[in-house]
Amino acid sequence: MAEMGKGVTAGKIASNVQKKLTRAQEKVLQKLGKADETKDEQFEQCVQNFNKQLFEGSKLQKDLRTYLASVKAMHEASKKLTECLQEVYEPEWPGRDDTNKIAENNDLLWTDFHQKLVDQALLTMDTYLGQFPDIKSRIAKRGRKLVDYDSARHHYESLQTAKKKDEAKIAKPVSLLEKAAPQWCQGKLQAHLVAQTNLLRNQAEEELVKAQKVFEEMNIDLQEELPSLWNSRVGFYVNTFQSIAGLEENFHKEMSKLNQNMNDILVNLEKEHGPSTYPVKAQPRKKTKLFSRLRKKISSDSTSAKANKTPSSPPDGTPVTSPEIKAVNHELEPSTLETPGGGIPKSPSQSSLPAVVVETFPATVNGTVEGGAPSERADMPPGFLFKVQAMHDYIATDTDELQLKSGDVVLVIPFDNPEEQDDGWLMGVKESDWLQHKEFDQCRGVFPENFTERVQ
Repeated sequence: MAEMGKGVTAGKIASNVQKKLTRAQEKVLQKLGKADETKDEQFEQCVQNFNKQLFEGSKLQKDLRTYLASVKAMHEASKKLTECLQEVYEPEWPGRDDTNKIAENNDLLWTDFHQKLVDQALLTMDTYLGQFPDIKSRIAKRGRKLVDYDSARHHYESLQTAKKKDEAKIAKPVSLLEKAAPQWCQGKLQAHLVAQTNLLRNQAEEELVKAQKVFEEMNIDLQEELPSLWNSRVGFYVNTFQSIAGLEENFHKEMSKLNQNMNDILVNLEKEHGPSTYPVKAQPRKKTKLFSRLRKKISSDSTSAKANKTPSSPPDGTPVTSPEIKAVNHELEPSTLETPGGGIPKSPSQSSLPAVVVETFPATVNGTVEGGAPSERADMPPGFLFKVQAMHDYIATDTDELQLKSGDVVLVIPFDNPEEQDDGWLMGVKESDWLQHKEFDQCRGVFPENFTERVQ
């Protein structure tokens, strides 16, 4: 027989092709309902569990690899961050050698964490999934052997059905060959046909027994192995996630110690080189303070004029131009400033100033109404809200701002008009000024909230 390749002959190829054709024919007959198919519901359930287990394990493996890639990226980012600290840490600063040591330990800790994750989780995961391809191949082969068994069974059954016809031929010749043969040899022909049919039936029976044996051997092995594999998933998941959790716990515990040491070094550096490593800055204010002073000035002049029943301008018609109005005319862009009572004059050429109505609003802090009407206490300024204490020094940049020293206590009061309050700023009077003068019109001012903390 001609050789077709290493270990492969033409006869073997022909046999494999014949098997594929027979299986295909059997599957078609089964789908058409012309041939019954051997069913095993218990095994089919095992196969469903196997496929589910394989899917879940593959997803876990993929997510674990993603997690390890993230750990690697965090390692690199942490390494660059500590390298940056080493570069900016000047030689004369205390703790330089300690920061270098911490950076080295940080790098070693990340490396050890990643390697242990690979050894105790990823490699175990790979070993666990390594058994699935072989079992999957055996399940597929078992399916093919089941088709071979069904095909052999159907072939044998068809020969058994034709047995009666063969027996009838012995009593009465029916073929043309038998009719044309002499009387003395008709019996021999009939005997030959019966013998040939028996030979085919015997061969079919042998093939059936052989196909059944191969199938049952594979089926029994898988029936025992698949349930065991399915039950093993619980222990595997427990071990995997316990390993990851334990490694993370130890890693973060050791990393916490390094971070605490680094914090202590930086605290010592701060104490030696200044009270604050980074100055606290107040939020920028809008230019509302000039409007506030202008309203107070106009309202005060208007009220005083009505009480004294005197005209708002001298008899010669010269307009009233106070320093406050001059400041507004000098600083603001030319525009009409709308108020409830009319427009504020843009230049000193106008004859008089219109009255401005000052509305009363509820007390607010940072735009939030503080529980309705402010509390009234005899020992506190009117409208007192709460106390704060300065945590940092603040140098006033305008006349309506409070100058603060760290430790100063400020009594917070509401703005006359909440619309004048800027985000991040409060109105108040120093407690020392209030206790000394018992009045706040000349002592109150605004201050940045982030320089203080509430104490009462």
